[in-house]
Amino acid sequence: MALSRDRKPLYQQIKNMIKDRILHGVYPLGELIPSEPQLEQEFEVSKITVRNAIQELVQEGYLEKGSGKGTKVLRNTSTSRLSKQKSFTEILVEDGHRIRKRLLQAETVRNEEGSEPYRLFGDQCVCIERLYFLDDVPYIHYTHYLTSRTGGVAAFDSDEQSLYGLLEEQEIALAKFRDHFEIAIAPARVAELLKLEPGTHLLRRSRYSREPSGEVAEYSIGYYNTALQPYLVHYEA
Repeated sequence: MALSRDRKPLYQQIKNMIKDRILHGVYPLGELIPSEPQLEQEFEVSKITVRNAIQELVQEGYLEKGSGKGTKVLRNTSTSRLSKQKSFTEILVEDGHRIRKRLLQAETVRNEEGSEPYRLFGDQCVCIERLYFLDDVPYIHYTHYLTSRTGGVAAFDSDEQSLYGLLEEQEIALAKFRDHFEIAIAPARVAELLKLEPGTHLLRRSRYSREPSGEVAEYSIGYYNTALQPYLVHYEA
């Protein structure tokens, strides 16, 4: 897998990819991740680069190295062990599911006057389209509209690129999120990608992510096939 030589250090890129795989269940809790030689071959980097990536994940509590026994996944949640909050992805992974992402397209688009992206970002913005698979079955379709300050589409160049990791790389801090849920008919393209009949009703989620200044950095629209898997929210007193 080719890495970008123009972004953060290679070991940090590899660290983020391995962490993303852990959080999405590709590397299950309690199981071994691929060996260092296998990762060196996949990412086409040196032994020290892979070791530095793994070492940081060990320090953060995601991995555990055993002498002669390989490296095991120790934690698969992004929050502290003391935190009672869990993301939807974490709940699915905890239940034994695996989430995989596919980047469909990334482009700079001109926003139609009067549209929500136009109201939020002006004439143009970065548009990212992704498809999520639940255990290899199409499950969620997302369209993300991002501020042009993300560095353009060149920064979003792989299936495994984290959306919020990208914003963090560009030093775009997010302070507030607002989600809106409704039942809506899936657009024709979305229904086709999710392998559903035209006119199927889906759960539609709209998200506004704001910087501390109040400016919107991300506006996303997601369609969830809840017939395949309900949308779950975890609350714990």
